[in-house]
Amino acid sequence: MRRRLLVLVAATTTLVLVAFLVPLALLVRDVAADRAVQAATVEAQALTSLVATADAPSLALTVEHFDATSRFDVTVFLPGGERLGAEADRTPLVELGERGSSASAEADGGREIVFAVGGPDSSAGVIRTFVPDAELRQGVARAWLALAGLGIALLLVGLLVADRLGRRLVRGATDLAAVSHRLGRGELDARADPSAPSELGVVATALNRLAGRITDLLREERETIADLSHRVRTPLTTLRMDAEALPAGEQSERIVADVDAVDRAVTDVIGQARRRGTAPAGATTDAADVVRERAAFWAVLAEDTDRELTVDVAAGPLPVALARGDLEACVDALLGNVFAHTPHGTAFTVRLETREGGGARLVVADEGPGLPSGQTTGVLRRGVSGSGSSGLGLDIVRRTAEQSGGGVRLDSPAGGGLTVVVELGAG
Repeated sequence: MRRRLLVLVAATTTLVLVAFLVPLALLVRDVAADRAVQAATVEAQALTSLVATADAPSLALTVEHFDATSRFDVTVFLPGGERLGAEADRTPLVELGERGSSASAEADGGREIVFAVGGPDSSAGVIRTFVPDAELRQGVARAWLALAGLGIALLLVGLLVADRLGRRLVRGATDLAAVSHRLGRGELDARADPSAPSELGVVATALNRLAGRITDLLREERETIADLSHRVRTPLTTLRMDAEALPAGEQSERIVADVDAVDRAVTDVIGQARRRGTAPAGATTDAADVVRERAAFWAVLAEDTDRELTVDVAAGPLPVALARGDLEACVDALLGNVFAHTPHGTAFTVRLETREGGGARLVVADEGPGLPSGQTTGVLRRGVSGSGSSGLGLDIVRRTAEQSGGGVRLDSPAGGGLTVVVELGAG
């Protein structure tokens, strides 16, 4: 932007200076020529009375002296063919002057001026003055250099002013971009300078208002989630008391563990809501440990529903750039989808392997009906489901993978089944 502004100002200023200085330079040249011609004319006219009245010897001395002291070549042609003063040919213009006509014309190397001098009875002679080009252009070069210097100075001043203005505009735009990036990273306390020039100040004010509005909305969201969590904890407490009142045994312990898992999930939701809007601190989690733990948790339900579960987890640690709670939610969403969208008795596999370049690759494959044709990409969007559910499970998986610097890929073969490949970035 700054460079474009300088180019624009340079082009505009140059056009204006050319339109102004070129006619002025031509005028200076014409004025210098007119000045030289006028001086030669005045000097030649001073001899007119002498040519008409003086005797030949006196006239010869006067013309010789005049020619020697003048800046111009002065020649007097007498009627008898005699020539006084500077050497000069009898040009057509001189012949025209002998017939009584005064005139001037361009000649080789300068300008020729002829005055016809009339006597009492006939022509008394012709005065010829020659103005060389050097006299016609005297002072023109200096004037043109001065005009060129003035033009360059004006151009530099214009570029300097444009550079200062462009620097201020660019700095304002750069500051706006920097504030936008900070807001995008979650630094909601970032604010732009509203004193930026003209429209940039308006944009900065609008951006600050937007940042303030986002902060207010996030605060309201956190408060709403806190209220909801408080409401959920009351029935959870009742459910825990009912579970603990059951006869001691494996079933009672499993129900209590399930209630604890729900309680932890609610706590994680609250924690995530409170962290939202602040710069991420950056966490690292051992994916191998988390996948083993969650697979063991879901293995009980798999046994109850007659599902064959195969777990293949590479030897850890396999650090990934995620908080433990986020990774647990991702694994639970994947395994929960298997139970929710496949019939009882459907076998599935959980595999975790080292990812090239660091991180881990989590693969969950089932032998269920799979996804309808053409939906292997659309179901990753939030709220989109291929089986009528809320459509949030795979969206959680996608956002978690992207948060770590990875991604998600779905594969639904024609023979049935679904394979979800989650790339998790290194911690």
